[in-house]
Amino acid sequence: MSESSMREPTFLVLTALAEEPRHGYAVIEDVAAMTSGRVRLRAGTLYAALDRLRGEGLIEVDREEVVQSRLRRYYRLTGAGEQSLATETARLRAQAAIAEQRLRARRPEPGGSPA
Repeated sequence: MSESSMREPTFLVLTALAEEPRHGYAVIEDVAAMTSGRVRLRAGTLYAALDRLRGEGLIEVDREEVVQSRLRRYYRLTGAGEQSLATETARLRAQAAIAEQRLRARRPEPGGSPA
């Protein structure tokens, strides 16, 4: 991953895989749950992202199994994926801290005017 920010769907997919290996549909469900339904990944979008993330070395296939005559592939983070997610998490935390600081500066102090 480059030094630039990560797109939100990528961040969410990596976050879903940080807890445990998951198959595609489980990633879709977890992302929806993490975002209270705000982000709903479509299967085509997800599998293109999974292929891209594999190509970048951020995830790998954990295992495959056949369920109801269909192949189910589970993915997991690699060390590079874990580091990339940690870096992006720290970047987002720093940006959120700046926003919170600026919002606090706008609040009026008791008995006073806005800062």
